[in-house]
Amino acid sequence: MQHPRPPGSDNAAPRNDGFFIPDLCAPQAVFLAVLLAELVVLLHVLALGPLAAFDWRALGTGSFFVQWNALLCIAIICRLRARLLPMSPAKATSVCLGLVLAVSTLSSVVVYRFYPLLGPQSGGLVDWVLRNALLALILAATVLRYAYLQQRVALQQRSELQLRLDALRARIRPHFLFNTLNSIASLIAVQPDRAEQAIEDVAELFRAALSSGDRDSSLGEECRLCELYLEIEQLRLGDRLSVRWEIDDVLKETALPALLLQPLVENAVYHGISQLPKGGEVSIRAWREASLLCVEIQNPVPQRVVNRSGGNRMALENIRQRLEAQYGDVASLRVGADDDVYRAMISIPLEREFAS
Repeated sequence: MQHPRPPGSDNAAPRNDGFFIPDLCAPQAVFLAVLLAELVVLLHVLALGPLAAFDWRALGTGSFFVQWNALLCIAIICRLRARLLPMSPAKATSVCLGLVLAVSTLSSVVVYRFYPLLGPQSGGLVDWVLRNALLALILAATVLRYAYLQQRVALQQRSELQLRLDALRARIRPHFLFNTLNSIASLIAVQPDRAEQAIEDVAELFRAALSSGDRDSSLGEECRLCELYLEIEQLRLGDRLSVRWEIDDVLKETALPALLLQPLVENAVYHGISQLPKGGEVSIRAWREASLLCVEIQNPVPQRVVNRSGGNRMALENIRQRLEAQYGDVASLRVGADDDVYRAMISIPLEREFAS
Protein backbone atom coordinates (compact mmCIF):
# COMPACT_ATOMS: atom_id res chain seq x y z
CA MET A 1 0.00 0.00 0.00
CA GLN A 2 1.16 3.52 -0.72
CA HIS A 3 1.90 5.35 2.53
CA PRO A 4 2.08 9.11 3.03
CA ARG A 5 5.54 10.47 2.39
CA PRO A 6 7.43 11.85 5.41
CA PRO A 7 8.34 15.54 5.52
CA GLY A 8 11.42 16.43 3.56
CA SER A 9 11.22 13.40 1.26
CA ASP A 10 10.22 15.25 -1.91
CA ASN A 11 13.50 14.24 -3.52
CA ALA A 12 12.67 10.57 -3.28
CA ALA A 13 11.85 8.48 -6.30
CA PRO A 14 8.56 9.30 -8.04
CA ARG A 15 5.55 7.24 -7.07
CA ASN A 16 4.52 5.71 -10.36
CA ASP A 17 2.01 3.36 -8.74
CA GLY A 18 -1.11 4.44 -6.91
CA PHE A 19 -0.87 8.22 -7.55
CA PHE A 20 -4.33 9.62 -6.90
CA ILE A 21 -4.47 12.17 -9.75
CA PRO A 22 -5.72 10.29 -12.84
CA ASP A 23 -3.58 10.01 -15.94
CA LEU A 24 -5.28 12.74 -17.96
CA CYS A 25 -3.22 11.84 -21.03
CA ALA A 26 -5.38 8.73 -21.49
CA PRO A 27 -8.29 9.04 -23.95
CA GLN A 28 -10.77 7.55 -21.47
CA ALA A 29 -9.87 10.12 -18.80
CA VAL A 30 -10.20 12.98 -21.30
CA PHE A 31 -13.60 11.69 -22.43
CA LEU A 32 -14.87 11.43 -18.85
CA ALA A 33 -13.61 14.93 -18.02
CA VAL A 34 -15.30 16.42 -21.09
CA LEU A 35 -18.52 14.56 -20.30
CA LEU A 36 -18.47 15.78 -16.68
CA ALA A 37 -17.89 19.37 -17.81
CA GLU A 38 -20.79 19.16 -20.24
CA LEU A 39 -23.08 17.76 -17.54
CA VAL A 40 -22.20 20.71 -15.30
CA VAL A 41 -23.13 23.15 -18.07
CA LEU A 42 -26.38 21.29 -18.73
CA LEU A 43 -27.35 21.38 -15.05
CA HIS A 44 -26.61 25.13 -14.95
CA VAL A 45 -28.79 25.83 -17.98
CA LEU A 46 -31.62 23.66 -16.64
CA ALA A 47 -31.54 25.63 -13.39
CA LEU A 48 -31.98 28.96 -15.22
CA GLY A 49 -35.68 28.47 -15.95
CA PRO A 50 -38.51 26.16 -16.96
CA LEU A 51 -37.82 23.31 -19.36
CA ALA A 52 -40.18 24.78 -21.98
CA ALA A 53 -37.96 27.86 -22.16
CA PHE A 54 -34.70 25.93 -22.40
CA ASP A 55 -31.91 28.34 -23.41
CA TRP A 56 -29.97 26.65 -26.22
CA ARG A 57 -27.77 29.72 -26.67
CA ALA A 58 -26.69 29.54 -23.04
CA LEU A 59 -25.95 25.85 -23.47
CA GLY A 60 -23.81 26.50 -26.55
CA THR A 61 -21.83 29.43 -25.18
CA GLY A 62 -21.49 27.81 -21.77
CA SER A 63 -20.28 24.54 -23.28
CA PHE A 64 -17.69 26.34 -25.39
CA PHE A 65 -16.34 28.30 -22.44
CA VAL A 66 -16.33 25.38 -19.95
CA GLN A 67 -14.87 22.85 -22.41
CA TRP A 68 -12.18 25.32 -23.39
CA ASN A 69 -11.16 25.67 -19.74
CA ALA A 70 -11.47 21.93 -19.02
CA LEU A 71 -9.36 20.84 -21.99
CA LEU A 72 -6.72 23.46 -21.26
CA CYS A 73 -6.45 22.33 -17.63
CA ILE A 74 -6.31 18.67 -18.73
CA ALA A 75 -3.50 19.42 -21.19
CA ILE A 76 -1.42 21.28 -18.60
CA ILE A 77 -1.88 18.69 -15.84
CA CYS A 78 -1.12 15.92 -18.34
CA ARG A 79 2.20 17.55 -19.23
CA LEU A 80 3.05 18.23 -15.58
CA ARG A 81 2.03 14.83 -14.18
CA ALA A 82 5.61 13.54 -14.11
CA ARG A 83 6.53 16.48 -11.87
CA LEU A 84 3.48 15.95 -9.68
CA LEU A 85 4.35 12.30 -8.95
CA PRO A 86 7.03 12.98 -6.29
CA MET A 87 4.76 15.42 -4.44
CA SER A 88 2.63 14.69 -1.41
CA PRO A 89 -1.15 14.52 -1.98
CA ALA A 90 -1.65 17.93 -0.35
CA LYS A 91 1.04 19.61 -2.44
CA ALA A 92 -0.11 17.98 -5.68
CA THR A 93 -3.69 19.05 -4.94
CA SER A 94 -2.60 22.62 -4.26
CA VAL A 95 -0.66 22.78 -7.52
CA CYS A 96 -3.62 21.42 -9.51
CA LEU A 97 -6.06 23.83 -7.90
CA GLY A 98 -3.66 26.69 -8.54
CA LEU A 99 -3.47 25.74 -12.22
CA VAL A 100 -7.26 25.55 -12.46
CA LEU A 101 -7.57 28.95 -10.79
CA ALA A 102 -5.01 30.50 -13.13
CA VAL A 103 -6.58 29.03 -16.26
CA SER A 104 -10.10 30.02 -15.20
CA THR A 105 -9.04 33.58 -14.36
CA LEU A 106 -7.08 34.08 -17.57
CA SER A 107 -9.85 32.59 -19.73
CA SER A 108 -12.48 34.75 -18.06
CA VAL A 109 -10.46 37.91 -18.69
CA VAL A 110 -9.83 36.95 -22.34
CA VAL A 111 -13.52 36.18 -22.95
CA TYR A 112 -14.68 39.38 -21.25
CA ARG A 113 -12.29 41.53 -23.27
CA PHE A 114 -12.38 39.91 -26.71
CA TYR A 115 -15.47 37.65 -26.93
CA PRO A 116 -18.36 39.54 -25.33
CA LEU A 117 -20.94 37.12 -26.79
CA LEU A 118 -19.52 34.41 -24.53
CA GLY A 119 -19.28 36.72 -21.55
CA PRO A 120 -21.75 37.75 -18.87
CA GLN A 121 -25.05 39.39 -19.71
CA SER A 122 -24.75 41.61 -16.64
CA GLY A 123 -22.16 42.53 -14.05
CA GLY A 124 -18.57 43.70 -14.36
CA LEU A 125 -15.23 42.02 -14.95
CA VAL A 126 -14.47 41.36 -11.28
CA ASP A 127 -17.82 39.67 -10.67
CA TRP A 128 -17.41 37.53 -13.84
CA VAL A 129 -13.86 36.44 -12.96
CA LEU A 130 -14.60 35.70 -9.29
CA ARG A 131 -17.72 33.71 -10.12
CA ASN A 132 -15.97 31.56 -12.71
CA ALA A 133 -12.91 31.05 -10.52
CA LEU A 134 -15.03 29.97 -7.56
CA LEU A 135 -17.07 27.53 -9.65
CA ALA A 136 -13.91 26.09 -11.23
CA LEU A 137 -12.25 25.62 -7.84
CA ILE A 138 -15.31 23.92 -6.34
CA LEU A 139 -15.62 21.54 -9.29
CA ALA A 140 -11.88 20.78 -9.41
CA ALA A 141 -11.70 20.20 -5.65
CA THR A 142 -14.68 17.84 -5.80
CA VAL A 143 -13.13 15.85 -8.64
CA LEU A 144 -9.72 15.64 -6.93
CA ARG A 145 -11.32 14.58 -3.64
CA TYR A 146 -13.24 11.84 -5.44
CA ALA A 147 -10.07 10.68 -7.21
CA TYR A 148 -8.19 10.61 -3.89
CA LEU A 149 -10.88 8.58 -2.11
CA GLN A 150 -11.14 6.20 -5.07
CA GLN A 151 -7.39 5.66 -4.97
CA ARG A 152 -7.49 5.00 -1.21
CA VAL A 153 -10.18 2.37 -1.68
CA ALA A 154 -8.24 0.75 -4.55
CA LEU A 155 -5.05 0.59 -2.48
CA GLN A 156 -6.92 -0.87 0.49
CA GLN A 157 -8.51 -3.53 -1.72
CA ARG A 158 -5.13 -4.33 -3.26
CA SER A 159 -3.53 -4.62 0.18
CA GLU A 160 -6.32 -6.86 1.46
CA LEU A 161 -6.03 -9.04 -1.64
CA GLN A 162 -2.27 -9.39 -1.15
CA LEU A 163 -2.70 -10.29 2.52
CA ARG A 164 -5.34 -12.84 1.57
CA LEU A 165 -3.10 -14.43 -1.04
CA ASP A 166 -0.14 -14.47 1.36
CA ALA A 167 -2.29 -16.19 3.98
CA LEU A 168 -3.48 -18.75 1.46
CA ARG A 169 0.08 -19.47 0.30
CA ALA A 170 1.21 -19.83 3.90
CA ARG A 171 -1.24 -22.70 4.36
CA ILE A 172 0.52 -24.80 1.69
CA ARG A 173 2.38 -27.45 3.70
CA PRO A 174 3.35 -30.47 1.61
CA HIS A 175 2.48 -33.74 3.35
CA PHE A 176 5.53 -35.46 1.96
CA LEU A 177 8.16 -33.49 3.93
CA PHE A 178 8.84 -35.99 6.68
CA ASN A 179 8.63 -39.01 4.38
CA THR A 180 11.09 -37.30 2.02
CA LEU A 181 13.59 -36.59 4.78
CA ASN A 182 13.40 -40.19 5.93
CA SER A 183 13.93 -41.41 2.36
CA ILE A 184 16.95 -39.12 1.94
CA ALA A 185 18.40 -40.32 5.24
CA SER A 186 18.16 -43.93 4.06
CA LEU A 187 19.90 -43.07 0.76
CA ILE A 188 22.87 -41.21 2.24
CA ALA A 189 24.83 -44.40 3.05
CA VAL A 190 24.03 -46.41 -0.11
CA GLN A 191 23.39 -43.77 -2.81
CA PRO A 192 24.95 -40.48 -1.67
CA ASP A 193 24.71 -38.87 -5.13
CA ARG A 194 20.99 -39.52 -5.36
CA ALA A 195 20.50 -38.30 -1.78
CA GLU A 196 22.34 -35.07 -2.64
CA GLN A 197 20.17 -34.54 -5.73
CA ALA A 198 17.04 -35.18 -3.67
CA ILE A 199 18.11 -32.54 -1.14
CA GLU A 200 18.63 -30.02 -3.93
CA ASP A 201 15.19 -30.86 -5.34
CA VAL A 202 13.57 -30.37 -1.93
CA ALA A 203 15.38 -27.04 -1.49
CA GLU A 204 14.19 -25.80 -4.88
CA LEU A 205 10.64 -26.92 -4.26
CA PHE A 206 10.44 -25.28 -0.86
CA ARG A 207 12.10 -22.13 -2.14
CA ALA A 208 9.12 -21.78 -4.47
CA ALA A 209 6.63 -22.68 -1.72
CA LEU A 210 8.05 -20.09 0.69
CA SER A 211 8.58 -17.30 -1.83
CA SER A 212 6.73 -14.03 -1.30
CA GLY A 213 4.59 -14.49 -4.38
CA ASP A 214 5.42 -11.03 -5.78
CA ARG A 215 5.72 -12.38 -9.32
CA ASP A 216 3.75 -14.71 -11.47
CA SER A 217 4.95 -18.12 -12.43
CA SER A 218 4.37 -19.81 -15.78
CA LEU A 219 2.97 -23.15 -16.85
CA GLY A 220 6.48 -24.34 -17.66
CA GLU A 221 7.82 -23.35 -14.23
CA GLU A 222 4.85 -24.97 -12.51
CA CYS A 223 5.43 -28.18 -14.45
CA ARG A 224 9.07 -28.10 -13.40
CA LEU A 225 8.05 -27.88 -9.73
CA CYS A 226 5.68 -30.81 -10.25
CA GLU A 227 8.52 -32.80 -11.79
CA LEU A 228 10.70 -32.08 -8.76
CA TYR A 229 7.94 -33.18 -6.43
CA LEU A 230 7.27 -36.37 -8.40
CA GLU A 231 10.99 -37.24 -8.49
CA ILE A 232 11.09 -36.86 -4.71
CA GLU A 233 8.00 -39.04 -4.25
CA GLN A 234 9.56 -41.74 -6.45
CA LEU A 235 12.23 -42.16 -3.78
CA ARG A 236 9.43 -43.50 -1.60
CA LEU A 237 7.12 -45.16 -4.14
CA GLY A 238 9.59 -46.42 -6.74
CA ASP A 239 7.98 -48.21 -9.69
CA ARG A 240 4.53 -47.80 -8.16
CA LEU A 241 4.47 -44.22 -9.47
CA SER A 242 4.46 -43.44 -13.19
CA VAL A 243 3.79 -40.09 -14.84
CA ARG A 244 2.39 -39.10 -18.24
CA TRP A 245 2.77 -35.55 -19.53
CA GLU A 246 0.71 -34.00 -22.32
CA ILE A 247 1.77 -30.34 -22.36
CA ASP A 248 1.85 -28.22 -25.49
CA ASP A 249 5.18 -26.38 -25.59
CA VAL A 250 3.43 -23.28 -26.94
CA LEU A 251 1.51 -22.96 -23.66
CA LYS A 252 4.49 -23.22 -21.33
CA GLU A 253 4.99 -19.44 -21.27
CA THR A 254 1.40 -18.84 -20.14
CA ALA A 255 1.20 -16.88 -16.86
CA LEU A 256 0.01 -18.89 -13.89
CA PRO A 257 -0.23 -18.15 -10.14
CA ALA A 258 2.76 -19.59 -8.34
CA LEU A 259 2.45 -23.04 -6.75
CA LEU A 260 -0.99 -23.71 -8.20
CA LEU A 261 -0.47 -27.18 -9.72
CA GLN A 262 1.84 -28.82 -7.18
CA PRO A 263 -0.87 -29.21 -4.48
CA LEU A 264 -3.11 -30.98 -7.02
CA VAL A 265 -0.31 -33.32 -8.04
CA GLU A 266 0.43 -33.90 -4.37
CA ASN A 267 -3.21 -34.87 -3.78
CA ALA A 268 -3.05 -37.24 -6.75
CA VAL A 269 -0.07 -39.03 -5.21
CA TYR A 270 -0.98 -38.82 -1.54
CA HIS A 271 -4.68 -39.74 -1.82
CA GLY A 272 -4.40 -41.87 -4.94
CA ILE A 273 -1.20 -43.63 -5.95
CA SER A 274 0.14 -44.19 -2.43
CA GLN A 275 -3.19 -45.78 -1.39
CA LEU A 276 -3.02 -48.43 -4.15
CA PRO A 277 -0.86 -51.53 -3.57
CA LYS A 278 0.17 -51.62 -7.24
CA GLY A 279 0.39 -47.86 -7.60
CA GLY A 280 -0.70 -46.20 -10.81
CA GLU A 281 -0.20 -43.38 -13.28
CA VAL A 282 -0.59 -39.64 -12.75
CA SER A 283 -1.63 -37.91 -15.97
CA ILE A 284 -0.95 -34.18 -16.36
CA ARG A 285 -2.13 -32.47 -19.52
CA ALA A 286 -2.76 -28.89 -20.64
CA TRP A 287 -4.55 -27.47 -23.65
CA ARG A 288 -6.16 -24.31 -24.94
CA GLU A 289 -9.93 -24.08 -25.08
CA ALA A 290 -11.13 -20.81 -26.67
CA SER A 291 -9.63 -18.06 -24.47
CA LEU A 292 -8.93 -20.39 -21.54
CA LEU A 293 -5.95 -22.45 -20.46
CA CYS A 294 -7.13 -25.82 -19.16
CA VAL A 295 -4.93 -28.05 -17.01
CA GLU A 296 -6.18 -31.47 -15.92
CA ILE A 297 -4.58 -33.83 -13.41
CA GLN A 298 -5.90 -37.38 -13.40
CA ASN A 299 -5.08 -40.35 -11.19
CA PRO A 300 -6.53 -43.68 -10.10
CA VAL A 301 -7.88 -43.71 -6.57
CA PRO A 302 -9.52 -46.30 -4.30
CA GLN A 303 -13.28 -45.92 -3.97
CA ARG A 304 -13.05 -45.56 -0.21
CA VAL A 305 -10.81 -42.52 -0.66
CA VAL A 306 -13.17 -40.96 -3.22
CA ASN A 307 -16.11 -41.24 -0.84
CA ARG A 308 -14.56 -39.74 2.27
CA SER A 309 -15.02 -36.03 2.84
CA GLY A 310 -11.72 -35.03 4.46
CA GLY A 311 -8.17 -35.23 3.23
CA ASN A 312 -7.65 -33.07 0.19
CA ARG A 313 -10.50 -30.60 0.79
CA MET A 314 -8.26 -27.94 2.35
CA ALA A 315 -5.93 -27.87 -0.65
CA LEU A 316 -8.86 -27.69 -3.08
CA GLU A 317 -10.53 -24.86 -1.15
CA ASN A 318 -7.18 -23.07 -0.99
CA ILE A 319 -6.85 -23.18 -4.79
CA ARG A 320 -10.47 -22.10 -5.33
CA GLN A 321 -9.97 -19.06 -3.12
CA ARG A 322 -6.75 -18.09 -4.89
CA LEU A 323 -8.40 -18.35 -8.29
CA GLU A 324 -11.39 -16.32 -7.12
CA ALA A 325 -9.18 -13.65 -5.57
CA GLN A 326 -7.03 -13.21 -8.68
CA TYR A 327 -9.40 -13.94 -11.56
CA GLY A 328 -12.94 -13.59 -10.22
CA ASP A 329 -15.58 -15.72 -11.92
CA VAL A 330 -13.61 -16.30 -15.13
CA ALA A 331 -11.46 -19.04 -13.55
CA SER A 332 -12.58 -22.31 -12.01
CA LEU A 333 -11.47 -25.54 -10.38
CA ARG A 334 -13.61 -28.60 -11.09
CA VAL A 335 -13.00 -31.94 -9.41
CA GLY A 336 -14.80 -35.24 -9.55
CA ALA A 337 -14.47 -39.00 -9.70
CA ASP A 338 -15.53 -41.28 -12.54
CA ASP A 339 -15.42 -44.93 -11.46
CA ASP A 340 -11.98 -45.25 -9.87
CA VAL A 341 -10.43 -42.25 -11.65
CA TYR A 342 -10.19 -38.86 -10.00
CA ARG A 343 -9.87 -35.66 -12.07
CA ALA A 344 -9.03 -32.10 -11.12
CA MET A 345 -9.22 -29.45 -13.86
CA ILE A 346 -8.23 -25.80 -13.63
CA SER A 347 -9.41 -23.22 -16.19
CA ILE A 348 -7.93 -19.73 -16.25
CA PRO A 349 -8.00 -16.93 -18.85
CA LEU A 350 -5.04 -16.85 -21.21
CA GLU A 351 -5.01 -13.05 -21.06
CA ARG A 352 -4.96 -12.45 -17.35
CA GLU A 353 -7.00 -9.65 -15.79
CA PHE A 354 -6.48 -8.99 -11.99
CA ALA A 355 -9.38 -8.26 -9.61
CA SER A 356 -7.37 -5.43 -8.14
